Amino acid sequence: MKNATFRQLRVFSEVARHLSFVRAAQALHLTPPAVTMQVKELEGHVGLPLFERNGRKVSLTTAGEYMLVYARRVLATLKDAEDAAARLQNLEQGSITIGMVSTAKYLMPWLLAAFRAEHPGIEIKLAVGNREQLVKMLQENEIDLAIMGRPPKEVATRAEPFAAHPHVFVAPPDHPLLEGGPHRVETLRPYGFILREPGSGTRAAMANFFADHGFEPRISMEMASNETIKQAVMAGLGLSFLSLHTIGLELQHELVAVLAVEGTPVVRAWNCVHTLSKMLSPAAEAFRLFVLRNGEASLSAQFARYLPSPPANADAARAPRRAKAPARKPGAKSKSRPASAVPAATPKRLKGKRP
Repeated sequence: MKNATFRQLRVFSEVARHLSFVRAAQALHLTPPAVTMQVKELEGHVGLPLFERNGRKVSLTTAGEYMLVYARRVLATLKDAEDAAARLQNLEQGSITIGMVSTAKYLMPWLLAAFRAEHPGIEIKLAVGNREQLVKMLQENEIDLAIMGRPPKEVATRAEPFAAHPHVFVAPPDHPLLEGGPHRVETLRPYGFILREPGSGTRAAMANFFADHGFEPRISMEMASNETIKQAVMAGLGLSFLSLHTIGLELQHELVAVLAVEGTPVVRAWNCVHTLSKMLSPAAEAFRLFVLRNGEASLSAQFARYLPSPPANADAARAPRRAKAPARKPGAKSKSRPASAVPAATPKRLKGKRP
């Protein structure tokens, strides 16, 4: 192992992450033969095979699983050393790796573009996965910061909310429940639901909402992609429960519609998360501060207009109930009013920033 290089360890770690030489090559901007060569050289230093290859299927050997633990430790220590050097130089340069749940890919590119305009010397790498995958990346020190909904309890982290995150019921634009409302949750019983996969934050938010209302949805499909779910809803295959931040384009073109259901939107918070044991580099700290300062205003400007308005002919007797339901608060008549003004449960720090 004395002659093993950091490059070989990085390549090995990336192949282990994807369990694919081709995808690892794409992530590292190398050719597949170059990745294979680096892994073979590392196996020669170790004296044992690190992967079992069965056609296109790749899996770690027992030796590979042990070596992966130490390889990640070495690479994490090297990254900490690089960050320490950057802090000593007091420079905002180098690279940061940002993990984000798949739902965040609809909002983060805008923030990343604005951040890069202010900090052109910082290289940004992205890692996308569901919540469980992001928690694992945090635990294994594979990412500097994570953009996610529910902060993890599995690892000690610092989670800072930077914007409200509304979730709504989604239907095709010709659905009968779009007339009238707000509807009681029980009204949804005859309809099938298209859900995100177990382990996603969106699925957990919906499960908590239905549990609070003592409702058991009729599940017609499960899908691991917001895009596939939206297409299925458009095709009339069922209703769904999605982040408002994933359907802005579809709402703009009237391809889907938001159902007015009592107690919705269900508002959570977007969080910027890092492990307590990690000392952030100046570059990562600059991104963290940028998101905390600009995230809420950016999302409000893009999505506040899509929150449902209270019906014009609403019965005055229902006003107290509407006052308690987040869906009745936003009004959506003024685009300048932030979406995060909706819920009573929005974090206090966010409330303090609202006009």
